[in-house]
Amino acid sequence: MDDKIILDSLIIGAGPIGLACGIEAKQRNLQVILLEKGTLVNSIYHYPANMTFFSTSEKIEIGYSPFVSHGPKPTRSEALEYYRRVAKFWDLDIRTYEEVVDFSPAILPDKTRGYKVNSTKGHYLARTVILATGFYDQPNPLHVPGEDLPKVKHYFNDPHPYIGQDVLVIGAANSAIDAALECWRKGARVTLVHRGKEISGRVKYWVWPDFENRVEEGSIKAYFSSKVTAIRPDQVDITTPEGPITLPNDWVLAMTGFQPNFAWMSKLGICFDPTPDRMPERNPDTFESNLPGVFLAGTVCGGMNTSKWFIENSIEHAHIIMEEIARRLKIPA
Repeated sequence: MDDKIILDSLIIGAGPIGLACGIEAKQRNLQVILLEKGTLVNSIYHYPANMTFFSTSEKIEIGYSPFVSHGPKPTRSEALEYYRRVAKFWDLDIRTYEEVVDFSPAILPDKTRGYKVNSTKGHYLARTVILATGFYDQPNPLHVPGEDLPKVKHYFNDPHPYIGQDVLVIGAANSAIDAALECWRKGARVTLVHRGKEISGRVKYWVWPDFENRVEEGSIKAYFSSKVTAIRPDQVDITTPEGPITLPNDWVLAMTGFQPNFAWMSKLGICFDPTPDRMPERNPDTFESNLPGVFLAGTVCGGMNTSKWFIENSIEHAHIIMEEIARRLKIPA
């Protein structure tokens, strides 16, 4: 990018909240670019192919653009189409497959303070930076022998590869329950293991009874208050309340959740509180981090508590952040 061009803000991440930040910037005549290391709304793209959202479509709308879905809850494919159309309508400058390596404070050509942002394809100068990077890139590790085997998957997209296979699903939130049911329906022999006493209370209400019925009839075997202790090429070891067991196994779907890229954020200088939740430091009124002029938007604000923020309750971050940036830069409302 031209070294003389100074962006009002550089937005890292082109998920729904990053897009919302871009739209809010457009409305205030702020010059911004969005950098995304994957594709547009990369996290949603990696959702299971047949996934249905828990939220209704109107609750995840951005940019005053109506989101009309065929059913009461939108599907992954409908969301991808919606966000593609929104990005095109607002003519956002989104640069996909360009990963931010780091950024550092800099004196800009106009003698004001800002940041130099280095990416895999160049560098940028910006008065402010917004991290809207989510948490869908770093799977929570199992910390068991064999978790690095190729048969262990942390992303579930399609049940077809698991036809006629022994599949172990780890976890009991929405992703795990969906994976277990879809694989069973396509002909896999499915076992689910969860360290808790029951499935998560956040599981979609229309899915819960379906799963319970499959367990009750014996179609899916479920071990609660249990955990995997070792994974081998053709077996898994599990500790259960009745004692240790070994099961034949072809695939492990470790639906154990994800976390923000703490190592990368720490390298940038973002500070976190010392609790297990590792909440990033931020001003609750402006969403500014401990770094002056660096703002946090969306689910990344929740640290390890990844259920605190989601699309529908963090869209407002974009408005708050851009209002603050426009105020500081003295951009007329």
